[in-house]
Amino acid sequence: MRINHARRTAGLALVAALGVSTLAACGGSDSTGSSGGDGGTKSRTVTLVSHDSFNASPAVLKAFTKETGYTVKVLKSGDAGEALNKEILTKGSPQGDVFFGVDNTLLSRALDNGLFTPYQAKGLDRVATDTRLDAAKYRVTPIDTGDICVNYDKKYFADKKLAPPQSFDDLVKPQYKNLLVTENVATSSPGLGFLLGTVAHSGDSGWQDYWKKLKANGVQVVDSWEQAYNESFSGSAGGKKAHGDRPLVVSYASSPPVEVLYAKPQPKVAPTGVATGTCFRQIEFAGLLGGAKNEAGGKALLDFLISDRFQADMPLNMFVNPVVEAVPLPPLFTEFGATVEKPETVAPDKIAANREQWIQTWTSLVVK
Repeated sequence: MRINHARRTAGLALVAALGVSTLAACGGSDSTGSSGGDGGTKSRTVTLVSHDSFNASPAVLKAFTKETGYTVKVLKSGDAGEALNKEILTKGSPQGDVFFGVDNTLLSRALDNGLFTPYQAKGLDRVATDTRLDAAKYRVTPIDTGDICVNYDKKYFADKKLAPPQSFDDLVKPQYKNLLVTENVATSSPGLGFLLGTVAHSGDSGWQDYWKKLKANGVQVVDSWEQAYNESFSGSAGGKKAHGDRPLVVSYASSPPVEVLYAKPQPKVAPTGVATGTCFRQIEFAGLLGGAKNEAGGKALLDFLISDRFQADMPLNMFVNPVVEAVPLPPLFTEFGATVEKPETVAPDKIAANREQWIQTWTSLVVK
């Protein structure tokens, strides 16, 4: 699954920008050198810049090479916010050709900084319309969706003979005191998504009071998803090893299938569940970077990212949902994952106008 979607602050990103990690996804390198645009000697390598959680089957990337002649090189560039900030710092002289992994919580930052060259990817008409947040300008292409939700440790609640919470309102009830761990909204993408979910649920004038109640009810705040899920949460495999003592955690609706897939032997029932009334819909995008050296290859890669083959490969590699509506979910998802019928959402322009103030207000209420 997304091993770490922690959203780093700009200051940390500036430090981290001094070093990056590179992975040649198909094992190739430039066979003829690089050049800008379509002129001169054309590169046969296309570079995808991404957060650290990008993953794809080698066979699928080889299929792209066979179809187009381009070899994909993946440049993993830190967590989602960190990777985005690096691209802002190198605007006009990007590290690669395509950027993957900016989500709807940070989309305005990328668009306001003019990072992308507009391109209407082939097959975009097959992508769910509610994910096309930049539909009129085509600066980014939707690639996947996921739902940030509270997960619960089934064994804990069964042992206590206590019904697990199912909604935002449940989380502030006395019976769930000192049970929830969440991520800092200033350093974590799921943490920020959970905050946005509470804003959507409680309203502009009510979310602050909601968080005061959540704090009074003993919510624990840690820096990252990794720390929350694999250290503090009692229901995950990692949390069990770390003796985590929090049976509620902000994670993803797709987290239970992960606990099944990687367990040996695989259980017949997932050990964790999802409170489907606590979810916020996350949408991830990719875009052609302005100044890309291999613009033609970047366009071909964007086409491929919304092809049936790549979309069908994503769920069991990145544990996200396809945006192409005709692509079915694998049985592991449908059997063990949660279907979120009505996730909370916040309009991108509203996020853009209020994100930094919401983060500052939340920090003063909950952390300081």
